[in-house]
Amino acid sequence: MKVKCPKCEEIAELADDFSYVRCSHCSLDMTYGEYVKYIAYKDSTYSDILGDYTSTTEGTTAGTLDDW
Repeated sequence: MKVKCPKCEEIAELADDFSYVRCSHCSLDMTYGEYVKYIAYKDSTYSDILGDYTSTTEGTTAGTLDDW
């Protein structure tokens, strides 16, 4: 599957099993979880994505990437 590389904005490859994201243009190579965190950190528009990785958000604040 093709996704946008968060580093160079070129087309990167997302594994069919969502195990990794790789970009041949800038040598990006990370797990999908790292990719999601990187995207959310880089662009605050996507910061709500991180909520999908928690069981509940009750009683918590948005925080920063370091908190996640």
